[in-house]
Amino acid sequence: MKRKIEASELIFKIIAYVLLIIFAIMCVYPLLYALGSTFSAWDSVKNGKVILWPDGFQIESFKLVFMDNRFWVNYSNTLFVTFVGTIWCLVYSILGAYALSKKRLMGRHGFNFFLVFTMWFGAGVVPQYLNYQQTGQIFASIVGGSSMYDIDLKWLIVLAMGMNATNIILLRNSFEGVPSEIEEAARIDGATELQVLTKVYIPMSKATIATVALFFGISRWNGYFWAYKVLGAEQQYSWPVQVYMRDFIEKNTGLAGSLGDDRDIPDVGQATSMVYAMVVLAMVPILVIYPFIQKYFAKGVNMGGVKE
Repeated sequence: MKRKIEASELIFKIIAYVLLIIFAIMCVYPLLYALGSTFSAWDSVKNGKVILWPDGFQIESFKLVFMDNRFWVNYSNTLFVTFVGTIWCLVYSILGAYALSKKRLMGRHGFNFFLVFTMWFGAGVVPQYLNYQQTGQIFASIVGGSSMYDIDLKWLIVLAMGMNATNIILLRNSFEGVPSEIEEAARIDGATELQVLTKVYIPMSKATIATVALFFGISRWNGYFWAYKVLGAEQQYSWPVQVYMRDFIEKNTGLAGSLGDDRDIPDVGQATSMVYAMVVLAMVPILVIYPFIQKYFAKGVNMGGVKE
C-alpha cells in the first residue's frame, strides 16, 4: 500500500526539485555557452548573438588553436605541474597526516593546533609573494643562477605551492579511523613503520586519498594567480595554459583589460571564439578523469571529515 504524501511534503519536494534543476542549469550553462561560442560564426560571437546553441557554424577556431604551438607548450606545462604537483602534494600530505594521527607523537596537539591555525589566519598576499620570491632565489643559488628567472620556475610552482591544511586534516582523520588492532597485527608480523603506512593505512584509506588527489589535481590544473604573479613575462615558456589564455585575452579581445596596440588577431569575434575553444580544451582532462574518481568522493569526504 502506497503511503499518502501530505501537502507540506509535496510542496517541499516540488520546491527542492525546482531549485535543484535551476542549480543544475546554472552549472551546465557556462559549458554549453562555451561550446556554442566555439562553433558559432565569428560575427555572431562578436555581436553577442550566441545564447546557448551555435549561431552559424565553423570549426576554424579549433583549427587555429590546434595549430598554435605556444598553446600546446603551455598546455604541457599545466599537465606537468598537475601530475608532478599532485604526486608531490600527496606524498608529503600522507606522511604528515600519518604522523599527526599517532597519539605517541610528541607535541601532537601543538602541531595539530598550528595546522588548523593556518586555516583561520593567513599571512596575506604580500608575505606569501615575498616567500615565493625568496624560495625562487634559494633554488637559483643551488643551481648557480644569479636570479630566480635563471631557473625553470615550473619547479617552484610544484614544490612551493602545494600546502593545504584542509587536505592534511582529511587524511589525518581517515588514518585515525583505521582500527588499531590491524596495525598491531602488522607489527607482530614484523612490519616496519613504512610498511604499516603503505600496506595498512594507505590501502584502507584509498577513498580519502583519491578524494584528496582530486582536490590537489583540480587546484593545480586551475592554478592561475600565483603562476601569473611569480612567473611573469620573463618565463612565458613555463606558463601554465591558464596564464597563456589570460595573456591571449588581454591582447586580442575586449573580455579583459585594455586592448592596447599589440593585438595579434585583428578580429575580436575570431579571437573570442578561439578563447572559448581553449577553454573547452582545458576542461577535457578534468571531465575525463572526474567520472573515475567521483565514486570515491562522498565516501572519502565522510571518512576524512567525520571523526568518531
